[in-house]
Amino acid sequence: MIELLFIACMANDPTQCRERSLIFTNVTPMQCLMGAQPELAKWVVSHPNSRIRSWRCRTVNTAEVDI
Repeated sequence: MIELLFIACMANDPTQCRERSLIFTNVTPMQCLMGAQPELAKWVVSHPNSRIRSWRCRTVNTAEVDI
């Protein structure tokens, strides 16, 4: 599994930020990197009061996944 991990901040208060993520099961890390911007653009459309500060793709460590 690949995780698109990103920091989203409130548009009206850029000091209020949260870590968010999207999980993909059938993509490679390179596919995540290539497809991240369109996925983040969709996320911002559905969360208009938020802005993306930074993002990265990483392999999910299944030991860290919450049950």
